[in-house]
Amino acid sequence: MFTISGKVGLVTGGTQGIGAAISKELLRAGLRGIAIIGRSEDKGARMVKELIEEFGTNRAIFIKADVSIKEQFHEAFKKSVETFKNIDIVVNNAMISTAEWCTSIAVNLIGMITGTVLAYENYLPMYATDHKGVVINISSPAGLYGAAHSPHYAAAKSGGIALTLSMGCDLHYNRTGIKVIAVCPGYTGTPARVPDKEHFLGPAYFEALNQVLSNLRDPQPCSVVGKAVVDIIRKGRSGSIWIVDESKPPYEVKLQVVREDPTQSTTQFQRII
Repeated sequence: MFTISGKVGLVTGGTQGIGAAISKELLRAGLRGIAIIGRSEDKGARMVKELIEEFGTNRAIFIKADVSIKEQFHEAFKKSVETFKNIDIVVNNAMISTAEWCTSIAVNLIGMITGTVLAYENYLPMYATDHKGVVINISSPAGLYGAAHSPHYAAAKSGGIALTLSMGCDLHYNRTGIKVIAVCPGYTGTPARVPDKEHFLGPAYFEALNQVLSNLRDPQPCSVVGKAVVDIIRKGRSGSIWIVDESKPPYEVKLQVVREDPTQSTTQFQRII
């Protein structure tokens, strides 16, 4: 069981939506301090003001950074440590919805990889309060099942799951004491829930989204995801993948490679890891 009280966190994309909800729930759970990373100074200032009003002074800061640019992300980690002296929890939540697939991959996947590696290899081993830490990668069910309306988004989120499985395996956890976990929120009421047409590769992809939305129930509130992430940080095992959907408690899923002929074994590589 990981203890949140007295620890320090860093949340990317933390100025609104799921990131803001996670930040609030972490502070409610006793987090000593939190660094909110984002690209909008106005949104960042409003978020910090809101957190100060609810949780008191000296517990939240905003750092402007583009997570797709390694140097800016590195500097954000440095500023967080300079302020709070420690860092124990990193939540890679920043995302962007755009038809520009290179930009989507840069933020949604490269930013997540950068944040995970910086946390895992540079900062948590040195600055974690009790030499244990947690990295949460916010992925999506689209990373598990695909998404006809946004293939590049699904590819990025699938990459985040593979990253989590790779960095969160026992081999790495046993040498570091740092958990890496993926959380996949389902349909959630975020500010970017229904993007405009120009955010899609073409009309067919926008129509695919409309078909998906027509079969969905009402979105769950961001607060449900925030509370679930706190629960998962506490009890989730390293390398695990969790789904949070329909305002229900989070549940863990396991990926399994099965040959069409079940009497045949899978690859030696899979058996080793």
